[in-house]
Amino acid sequence: MAYDADVIVIGAGLSGLVAAAELVEAGRSVIVLDQEPERSIGGQAHWSFGGLFLVDSPEQRRLRVKDSRDLALQDWLGTAGFDRPEDHWPRQWAEAYVDFAAGEKRAWLSGQGIRFFPVVGWAERGGYDATGHGNSVPRFHITWGTGPGVVEPFERRVRAGVAQGLVSLRFRHRVTGLGSTAGAVDTVTGEILEPSDAPRGTASSRTVTGSFSLRAQAVIVTSGGIGGNHDLVRAEWPERLGTPPAKLLSGVPAHVDGLMLGIAEAAGAHHINRDRMWHYTEGIENWNPIWARHGIRILPGPSSLWLDARGKRLPVPLFPGFDTLGTLEHIMRTGHEYTWFVLDQRIIGKEFALSGSEQNPDLTGRSVRDVFGRARADVPGPVKAFMEKGADFVVEKDLGALVRGMNALTEEPLIDEAELRREITARDREIANPFTKDLQITAVRGARAYLGDRLIRTAAPHRILDPDAGPLIAVRLNILTRKSLGGLETDLSSRVLTAGGDPLPGVYAAGEAAGFGGGGVHGYRSLEGTFLGGCVFSGRTAGRAAARALG
Repeated sequence: MAYDADVIVIGAGLSGLVAAAELVEAGRSVIVLDQEPERSIGGQAHWSFGGLFLVDSPEQRRLRVKDSRDLALQDWLGTAGFDRPEDHWPRQWAEAYVDFAAGEKRAWLSGQGIRFFPVVGWAERGGYDATGHGNSVPRFHITWGTGPGVVEPFERRVRAGVAQGLVSLRFRHRVTGLGSTAGAVDTVTGEILEPSDAPRGTASSRTVTGSFSLRAQAVIVTSGGIGGNHDLVRAEWPERLGTPPAKLLSGVPAHVDGLMLGIAEAAGAHHINRDRMWHYTEGIENWNPIWARHGIRILPGPSSLWLDARGKRLPVPLFPGFDTLGTLEHIMRTGHEYTWFVLDQRIIGKEFALSGSEQNPDLTGRSVRDVFGRARADVPGPVKAFMEKGADFVVEKDLGALVRGMNALTEEPLIDEAELRREITARDREIANPFTKDLQITAVRGARAYLGDRLIRTAAPHRILDPDAGPLIAVRLNILTRKSLGGLETDLSSRVLTAGGDPLPGVYAAGEAAGFGGGGVHGYRSLEGTFLGGCVFSGRTAGRAAARALG
């Protein structure tokens, strides 16, 4: 039987596009399959904020941030917490990725045409000791153009491959099986879905109109994770994070269903670390949803008071932006699935950003004028829209009205005005002089020692109950599904391994389907800015390795 292409790539997201682009560069023929319409090319990466993890970059140096490969690896390993036999390859991938981020990554991305916003963000600050979780320094580099700006150069390279006759893009092709000849996977079978003009991210038809069977010398699985499949998220929810929430918002479209992972397993692939996952605790319901249960994550600065459902402050160091999964674990032990930010307009105007390309039209549209307009605004336009229309927002001039509004949003009126006033007043007293025992205030002052935070991300310390800083704002925060941290086990050439540790002949994996490398390069936790970069790095590795291996 003849081959239909040298390589079949399953999934037209970022890692799939990068792998296909590298195969084209090597002169190989490629078929790219995806169950969604062509409008959804780029997958989840299109919707992202476009953050990328870089080490010792020119942007960092201009802001007087001293970073190094050794410091970044210390942070990565302290965050990952590798502690399983299955972490053999993930740890090697981690070291390789940090080397990439501290080495050629920025220059290579620049060669693709990717540019960066000059202010580097400081995500996942940790708040523990030097060898614990978190970024010791700012490393979150925002792509000029956000997620679409990351996807664009690789899509362009793939479409150039189409023009050369090397690439066939086949959308509405849903894979249902992998077949082998003489022990090597070389056949991909599935269903052809009816054409759909559904806008990007929205639900598309699942009506089957035909079937397909294709052969290639190699198959690269880049089908993503499980974040849109809440049943699967709950089934794989780890005991260490408590009982899965009854209510989950979705940070990804419903077609991110994880089904291809099971198909790969049935063909002999080893799926590891499936209980490691990355969900956000600062989710808000999108007032203008694109997909079902569409949630948006608040990217908060450090000043908001973070309260549990009863109005008690979360413990140190669970401040906004410090430890995502530590916060999730604490929340799930409280007996309630939601929490609150309490703040004022001065804080929200300076410190709230919203994740997603569509929530940042200035950066996505590469408009310098709009970026300056956002910086001058009392409250950025997308944030203001949520204040006015968001189901999770309460905005009031006085604390009594704020508490009544908070209690109106929940099944039980758990917030006591007197107790909340006492909590906020106690915090406000600590602002009166430069000395404090409130470690959140210490963290805020420490953040403002970094020029990037002082300029655009951290409000000057002030009393929340100061009328001049108002109105007061409360935001109900929900759990938001996002990423799988485990995946198909791969070696450093992106070859998928079997449970016995041997390569599964003919099969490679990249992106979230491979745990962003090795089957779980992040271990238990992420440093942020690492998901898109993991897709790029693993996709590049898979494409190059498959090209070299072909006869």
